[in-house]
Amino acid sequence: MICRCSVSQMLLQWRKHRPVSQQHVHFFSTSSSKPGGRRPKKKIYHREPDLDRAMDLHKLPTLLLRLRSIILSSKTRTFLLRDLEKEVGFVQKWAFQSLIEKHPTIFRVHGGGRSKSPISVGLTETAARVSDTEEIAREEMEVLLVRNLRKLLMMSMDCQVPMEKIRLIAENLGLPENFESGFIQNYPQFFKVRNLNARDYLCLENWDSNLVVTAREESLQLSGASTVNKKTEISRDGNYSGPHAFKLKFPAGFRPNTHYLREIQKWQKLSFPSPYLNARQIQTGTPQARKRAVAVLHELLSLTMMKRLSSDKLDAFHNEYQLPCRLLLCLVKNHGMFYITNKGSKSTVFLKEGYNGCYVANKCSLLRFYDRFAALSGRNCPLQSNPIQISSNFNIQSQFDIRMSRFS
Repeated sequence: MICRCSVSQMLLQWRKHRPVSQQHVHFFSTSSSKPGGRRPKKKIYHREPDLDRAMDLHKLPTLLLRLRSIILSSKTRTFLLRDLEKEVGFVQKWAFQSLIEKHPTIFRVHGGGRSKSPISVGLTETAARVSDTEEIAREEMEVLLVRNLRKLLMMSMDCQVPMEKIRLIAENLGLPENFESGFIQNYPQFFKVRNLNARDYLCLENWDSNLVVTAREESLQLSGASTVNKKTEISRDGNYSGPHAFKLKFPAGFRPNTHYLREIQKWQKLSFPSPYLNARQIQTGTPQARKRAVAVLHELLSLTMMKRLSSDKLDAFHNEYQLPCRLLLCLVKNHGMFYITNKGSKSTVFLKEGYNGCYVANKCSLLRFYDRFAALSGRNCPLQSNPIQISSNFNIQSQFDIRMSRFS
C-alpha cells in the first residue's frame, strides 16, 4: 500500500523549522483542473516508505553511538549511572537506561547490589575492540574529508564559509570533534581560518581545477552515459542519457501525464552552468540559473556522509550558495531527485540517488564502522565492502601529497 500525505500537512510540518523569509511558500500540482467546473485534484505529496524507514533505522545506532561517546569521554572509560541525567537530560535518561539493560553485549554494568558501590557503565570487551577501530576508519576517510571540505568551499560564493556553519554540519560531513584545532591545522596549504567583520571564516587557500567535477558528472563517467541520447520518444521515468541530465526516481504512486514528461525531457536536455562557477557571473531568473540551483542542492547533499540534511541545516547556507528563495517549492517540484520527510524532530531532505532502498548506496569507512558497532546489538546491518569511488582526476599522487603534508 502506497503511503501518502497531503501537501497541507507537509507545509504545516515545514513551518515549524523554516525562516521568516519563507512564509509565503505555495505548492503547485502537475495536474490542471478539468473544464466544466470540476473541482481540481487534491495536491498530494507521495511518501517514500524506504526513506521514511531509513529515519527509523537510524534511531538505535544514534543512541548507541551517543552512549559510546559519553563512555569514551571519561578517562576511566566508564561513567556513573547517576550522572547520566547531566549528559542527556531528565527525559532522555530513561531511554538510555533502557538501552543499557537491553544490550548487555555492548554495555557492562559494575557496582550496585550488595557491594553498595555506585553503579557505573562501560563497554564490554567485544564492544571495546570494535570501538577501537574507529581511529582506523577515520584515517581511511581523511583523504575523502579533505576533498569534500575543499569542494564545499570551492562551491561557495567567495570560497569561504562561516565557521559556525561548518560546525553545524561537521557531523554530517564526518569531521572529528576537534576538527578546528586538529584536522584543519594539519592542512595549512588547503584551509585557513580568518576573522572577517568579527566573525571566523574557514577559507580556501588554493583552487584545484581537478575538483570541480560534480557527483553527477562522476556518476556519468562511471556509467559511460555522457553521450547525448538520440532517441526522440518520451521516457516514462524521466531519465535521459546526456551531459546535462540528472538521475530521477519518481515515487511509486506518481503518475505523470504526457505534458509533464515533455517538460521533464526539455529540462533534462537544458544545459546549465557548473555549481562551482561563481554565482555572481550567472544571470538570475533564467531557466539555466534555476537548474543550476538544483545542481547546487544535489552537490551539497552528495558531499554529506548520509546523503541527507535536516531542513534547518540546509536552509542555513542560503547566502553562501545562493539557494532558491522558495527552497521548499524547489525541493517539491524536483521530487524525482529529493525527498522531504517529517520523521524525527525535524524535517529532513534526502538525495534519492544516494540510497538503495533504505540504506546509503556507497558507504564511507566511518559509516561502515557505525554499522559494525550497531551490529553488536543483534541488528542485521548490511556491511558494504565497496568504498566510495573518487574521480580519476583526484589521483593517487594527490592522496599521497595530502597524507605526507601532515608530517611536513
